[in-house]
Amino acid sequence: MMRKVKAVWLVFFVMVSTFAMAQAPDYGQLDPKPYDPETEPDIDLFMSSWKESMPKHTHGSLIEREIFKRNEGDPLRPKTRGAVLTNLKRFTHGTLESGTTTTPETLNDEQGIFYIYAGKGTVKAGGKTAPLYNGICVLVPPGIEYTFTSSGDKPLTMYILTEYIPDGFTPKKNIVVKDENVIPFSSSNVHWSHCYKGIMSKNDGLSTLRGLGPVWFNPMTMGQPHSHGEGVEEIWFSIEGDITILIGKQIRKFPPGMAYKIPPNGKTPHSTINVTDELVKVFWFMN
Repeated sequence: MMRKVKAVWLVFFVMVSTFAMAQAPDYGQLDPKPYDPETEPDIDLFMSSWKESMPKHTHGSLIEREIFKRNEGDPLRPKTRGAVLTNLKRFTHGTLESGTTTTPETLNDEQGIFYIYAGKGTVKAGGKTAPLYNGICVLVPPGIEYTFTSSGDKPLTMYILTEYIPDGFTPKKNIVVKDENVIPFSSSNVHWSHCYKGIMSKNDGLSTLRGLGPVWFNPMTMGQPHSHGEGVEEIWFSIEGDITILIGKQIRKFPPGMAYKIPPNGKTPHSTINVTDELVKVFWFMN
């Protein structure tokens, strides 16, 4: 009888150990080999700031500056800095001077996502009017005429993501407005320390993105370094604070206005690092 009990416990122990090993995190994505510029992605090509781009007028009075544009070739070897987008159409920064209103615009075969981070104003579309201020995110589907008005003491400033409309996708019939200030935190410990608020998801009408939202990092914390494989488009941009990032095997400063995309080769880890005594804020979106 004792032998049978021992045998059962041995089998049980092996099964539990095997299950635990199967559930263990995959740390193999952290490549132990020294950095090799001949074979690894050029990190600086995957980073860009709107502050380095020339202004362009759109919507009549909106001043847009490019951050990222479409990739026209090898997604791991961009031809120019910031030419990294494979799923999104455009990623820009917009400024609307106080006291001005954009000309009426209607999107076709694309939809826009506008994240407000400074200034005040309103958006009007499809008979709906909504206030704009820091933390508001607006999804404008195709086929709806819309305008933005800047009415505060400072310019209305925003980040603009432009999505394609895939075959078979049914857009929303009106704009979607979300306020991060009243949305609860979705998590506080994903990848060790991401304090995340999911503003929008597929359920809110995103066509190509899986989700998007702000992420805070508490003082003296960092995110778990991890990678993404072929076809994944994950982008971060810096909003507030003195931030450092790890991409691949290199460290970079990440000042407000700067954005980066993780090279999708499955072996270029990334991490946000806060070595200050203050809270820092970044923004995440991913297909």
